Amino acid sequence: MIEIRYHGRGGQGAVIASKILAEAAFREDNYVQSFPYFGVERRGAPVTAFTRIGKDPIRVRSEIYNPDFIVILDEALLKQVDMFYGVKETSSVLVNTSLPPDKLDVGHNIRKATVDATSIAIKHRLGSKNFPIVNTSIIGALAKVTGLVSIDSVGAAIRKVSPAKQEENELAAREAYESVVIGGE
Repeated sequence: MIEIRYHGRGGQGAVIASKILAEAAFREDNYVQSFPYFGVERRGAPVTAFTRIGKDPIRVRSEIYNPDFIVILDEALLKQVDMFYGVKETSSVLVNTSLPPDKLDVGHNIRKATVDATSIAIKHRLGSKNFPIVNTSIIGALAKVTGLVSIDSVGAAIRKVSPAKQEENELAAREAYESVVIGGE
């Protein structure tokens, strides 16, 4: 079973991102589980969401404490929230940033990947310039980084799950898939 934990801010689409990935994986004959963790969140407050993907039924019903992949939708959270609790030596992180992976200091010796999901979202008019919605861009990049699902399954999932601008969201996901930069440890 693969476990993915997302960290973002309310309004960026972390919860929808987890649903899109789950839908894409389900389309490829996997068992899936997707759910958010909410407190008294408001727009801009830190939000966590989770996705599990497996070939066998998923019986675990808890938060993800030891993720295989960590997805960070807002790089500013790196300085505000401990997103690396439970990290394993084999874990990877995908960060929405304009920095290349080798310039990203996450404090752990794990595989890093980066994508400028913010610029992609702004280009495709997803959200506003001041608060872009980066979820579909980040899922496109995650598909490339993990190889868990195809970009075509991501596109189909976006068309099913995304509440608006399906074409723009799918184009953003495909652009992020092509532009994600994957680094070493």
